Amino acid sequence: MNNHEIKISFDEYDALTDLNDSDNALCIEAKNALKHSHSPYSKFSVGAALRLQSGKIIYGSNQENVAYPSGLCAERVALFHWGANYPNDPIESMAITAHTDAFKLNQPVTPCGSCLQVMAEYEKKQDQKIRILLFCEGGPIWAVQGSESFLPFLFFEDRLAKS
Repeated sequence: MNNHEIKISFDEYDALTDLNDSDNALCIEAKNALKHSHSPYSKFSVGAALRLQSGKIIYGSNQENVAYPSGLCAERVALFHWGANYPNDPIESMAITAHTDAFKLNQPVTPCGSCLQVMAEYEKKQDQKIRILLFCEGGPIWAVQGSESFLPFLFFEDRLAKS
């Protein structure tokens, strides 16, 4: 038997003002994306903003539907928009925030497994990790380099992509 250990690391900041100007601006853009959340059922809004290598910002917000499987998370809204429109302009950073009036968020909300898998595939496609910034109003900011920090056993099967 072999025992294996996986460790992750992330940077934690106390306030958005502790970030560099570029990261701070991207987090503000993610807060702006919250305004377009369609979350009448969960009342849990999520906003995401991607900064591309060109400097372009892409937005995403969660979009719910009364038929729950028909909705989509903010992260995948933004990522799929990138994949459909700007696949040759690599994603450098992604900021994600959430808000609900139902309770106070004390720490950042992490992406779901489906969103992490999509991030991982796009990181592989662009051969570059994405800097991920997670935050909530009044809480800490977590900065992580790449989706693998959240989901160390990502699903990849290279033979599926070969014809």
